[in-house]
Amino acid sequence: MKTPEFWKSENLLAGILTPLGLIYGLATALRFRFKKSRKISCPVICIGNLTAGGTGKTPVSVSIAGLLQKNGRQPFFVTRGYGGKSQNIFADAKKYNVRETGDEALLLARQAPTVINSDRKAGAELAIKHGADTIIMDDGFQNPGLYKDLSFLVFDGTAGIGNGKCIPAGPLRETFTAGIKRAQAIIILGEDKHNLSARTTNLPVFRGRIKALSPKIVPQNVIAFAGIGRPQKFYDSLQELGFSLIKTFDFGDHHFYTEDELQNLLHEAHYFNAELFTTAKDFVKIPKKLQKHFNVLEITIEWEDTQGLADFILKRINAPKINENG
Repeated sequence: MKTPEFWKSENLLAGILTPLGLIYGLATALRFRFKKSRKISCPVICIGNLTAGGTGKTPVSVSIAGLLQKNGRQPFFVTRGYGGKSQNIFADAKKYNVRETGDEALLLARQAPTVINSDRKAGAELAIKHGADTIIMDDGFQNPGLYKDLSFLVFDGTAGIGNGKCIPAGPLRETFTAGIKRAQAIIILGEDKHNLSARTTNLPVFRGRIKALSPKIVPQNVIAFAGIGRPQKFYDSLQELGFSLIKTFDFGDHHFYTEDELQNLLHEAHYFNAELFTTAKDFVKIPKKLQKHFNVLEITIEWEDTQGLADFILKRINAPKINENG
């Protein structure tokens, strides 16, 4: 789905849907009240968010895995594989197609081994059998099944928490207060336009920004398309790199492209003599026979204090005793 515009502010539709949002938030709270988290033999780091839509959770997960690898750890990702059909497998583009794994799992697997399993504990145990000494969850903050030794909450500094209401009245997966209580640190990407750091004064705040890596081609006319929560961020990045956007096409988050849709994009590019650009998350869903016609904009996370973040993580996961709070 695309992030609804009415989630950004207080309005009539959000007000009408507020009772449903309260029920949604209550359901999340009840899961944690009545289901006990299960511990495993190695530390678990959860990279979570409170809002639906693209906050930058997956690139943060990839970046943190890289920090751990540089410090001698062997991190494995465990994810439910949203949109995929297969379970209890390692995401491997040579063995499985994107409809079996989901798109995000294939992106994670470029950095570290990635287990797909909606039963996070079972997935973590499979990872440990194959050599993992640290588990990173790029989802599952609202899932109590697996005990987390360290939970980060990732926020888009520009979007904030929208109107502050729970789905479907707003973007929140649970109330802001309830979520913050289970986190050990906050990550804010981009300018903190909603002063979120002031609302989380009892937690460490790490700041960074999503940085687009310059493609090899010279800036020129571009047709861009994306199936992510907030596609405008992607389009803005292309323009910042000097590309001229002729047209943009928005698709729903995790959208699987049909042959007709891809052929239409190729036709548009030919008509306007433009290059086609998409995100890495979308590129993995394009059949290999067509990928040569599409360009991908790769991104990374640029941290304000990389060493401080690495030290915080290593200290937390190496601690002899950790206060259990979900």
